Amino acid sequence: MESNQTRCYRCIGDIRKMIKYGKTRSSSQRYICRVCGKTRVENYRYQAYNVDINHNIIQLTKEGLGIRSTARILKISATTLLKRIISIARSITKPIISRGKTYEVDELCTNIRHKKNYIWLVYALEKNSKNVVSFNVGKRTNKTLNRVLETLKLSEAKKIFTDRLKNYRYLIEEKQHSVKRFGTNHIERKNLTLRTHLKRLNRRTICFSKSLVIFTAVLKIYFWI
Repeated sequence: MESNQTRCYRCIGDIRKMIKYGKTRSSSQRYICRVCGKTRVENYRYQAYNVDINHNIIQLTKEGLGIRSTARILKISATTLLKRIISIARSITKPIISRGKTYEVDELCTNIRHKKNYIWLVYALEKNSKNVVSFNVGKRTNKTLNRVLETLKLSEAKKIFTDRLKNYRYLIEEKQHSVKRFGTNHIERKNLTLRTHLKRLNRRTICFSKSLVIFTAVLKIYFWI
């Protein structure tokens, strides 16, 4: 009863609130929490129930491992891993953006499901801190670009540097927009870092994402954890 394994991980209850509640078919001791009424087993055989499993999933995902590679290392099923990635991504909150900052915006092309289905990652990088403050995934259209740009406009961005894509001229006010040389150096280097770290963004491979939901979830984990 003094082990962390018998703490209630749902309500973070005191170990004294956990009492014995019979045994499982495999003769493992089961406990019930007096606070929330949830039960748990002292030592789970399946690795997906480990306390540190989510932390391990985050680490391996940020290192660029694919779904099957991560599942093999953690000794859990690929289906369970996909559900955990989505669950972790849903708990991530978008970072708070400061007012009056300078940003760089760029697009990154990849594939979803098959080679002929091109998809674009559009994201904004804060020039000083190099942090990604907003991103969106979709076709290379004004609607996809505007989802990111609207966030910057609400934060009263001092300057927004982009490449020479014509769409930006209609979406960003002239006084905020800049297309000068070397204006997007940091985000162009970030593009290379992304393709190096995340296997699913590598060029000319079959490692592209098969699901848009998983692709978006992995990006949230990589950018904001």
